Amino acid sequence: MGRVGWLRAAVLGANDGIVSTASLIVGVAAAEASSQGILVAGVAALVAGAMSMAAGEYVSVSAQSDAEKADLAIERRELAEETESEQDELTRIYMARGLEPDLARKVALQLMAHDALGAHARDELGISETMAAKPMQAALASAASFAAGAALPLLVVLLVPLALVIPATFGTSLVFLVGLGLLSARLGGAKRLRAALRVLVWGGFAMAITAGVGRLFGIAG
Repeated sequence: MGRVGWLRAAVLGANDGIVSTASLIVGVAAAEASSQGILVAGVAALVAGAMSMAAGEYVSVSAQSDAEKADLAIERRELAEETESEQDELTRIYMARGLEPDLARKVALQLMAHDALGAHARDELGISETMAAKPMQAALASAASFAAGAALPLLVVLLVPLALVIPATFGTSLVFLVGLGLLSARLGGAKRLRAALRVLVWGGFAMAITAGVGRLFGIAG
């Protein structure tokens, strides 16, 4: 669980980097662009996407962090002004989780004597140090993983001839996505097959749709 914050951002960033950049490359190639045009479009997608991911993650996680701080401020005030009420509240929480009333009361009093705010943050608000929002960490993880993911289809464009860009990008990107799904499942302790199939199906769908749009524009041009 200590990995959840950065793992979520990193997996999301890498997945988006592969899918969006590969889809753009396939779409531009389907419109019969030159090798240089495809490469420029891919590099632009890498830079713009990494910055967008970083900004988006920072803003969204910062909003979560602000909400957590506001909740803690309210809880801190309530602990100072309504101590007995907060003790009763924590007791009811532990009773709802299966403790006998007397034991629940003892646990609540002891935990509050040790760290009242921490006990309420964890057990009432669901906020802990492990799960706390970290905006900069999420932003950097998203940007770096997006760039790493986007670099993979770009490498394919550099290595294969123009005639093979579409099938090579499509095929290798699906392989990359399966690998990412397996890696994220292993790190997060989830089912590997389900994670791999999820990114495979949606990644393939995104590239297929973009290729179709690019082909339509190529014909229209």
